[in-house]
Amino acid sequence: MASPSNRSLERGVEILRAFRPGSTLLGNGELAARTGLSPATVSRLTQTLVGAGLLEHDRPARAYRLAAPVLSFAHAMRTGSTVLQVAAPRMRAVAEKLRINVGLAVADRAEMLYLESIRYNRKASLRKVVSGQRVPIELTSLGRAWLAVAPQEQRDALFAAFEARRADWPRLRKDIDKAIDGVHRRGWCAASWQPEIVAVATPLMLDGERLHVMNASVSTTEPPGEVALELAPPLLALREQIERELGARDRSIDALR
Repeated sequence: MASPSNRSLERGVEILRAFRPGSTLLGNGELAARTGLSPATVSRLTQTLVGAGLLEHDRPARAYRLAAPVLSFAHAMRTGSTVLQVAAPRMRAVAEKLRINVGLAVADRAEMLYLESIRYNRKASLRKVVSGQRVPIELTSLGRAWLAVAPQEQRDALFAAFEARRADWPRLRKDIDKAIDGVHRRGWCAASWQPEIVAVATPLMLDGERLHVMNASVSTTEPPGEVALELAPPLLALREQIERELGARDRSIDALR
């Protein structure tokens, strides 16, 4: 059982998680609704987070926003990621050469969280996927590629959650099962959950690292199946390059120990 201090920390993190793009200013009532915590607990935690410098209090609005130091956590994470150090420049080279979008993400609860997003969409309105943005696991090629190799316990828990909140779950489950089969058979899956956007994704199997997934996408009116077949080979080649270089780097570090 978690100690009271651990529970307080977990609840404080839930307060910070409640802030998303489009929800940059939240009052105690909204925070209570989003976190499921009592108003008294939220009030105590927001005061603590303000004192710690992680939240700012907007007195006229009687609400809170994330404070600047939170940004330093993201910067430290990105600069400290071995995977990003190796993957990002190689992703950019492929994206520039083929004029496609390339992204790298990890799972966070029921969403995929972009660590890197290099965009070369022809439509300016579709070049807004940035590092830190979240997309749903169940609808995206990123999420479905992750489900294909995720631990069974995590996959089962997510499936139960999706079934409870999605009326279209039977149809969606068939799409997900097809994508999982595609990853197991050929290393990638495809999805087109937004109009005129086709994406393919593949998991990166990296020793000692959490499960990462990489995708490639384009905006197009061409048949999704044909586009996916064009995107998959360069994506798989990029994955193999990153896995090979990270593996070589790890072996070099081990040799120095």
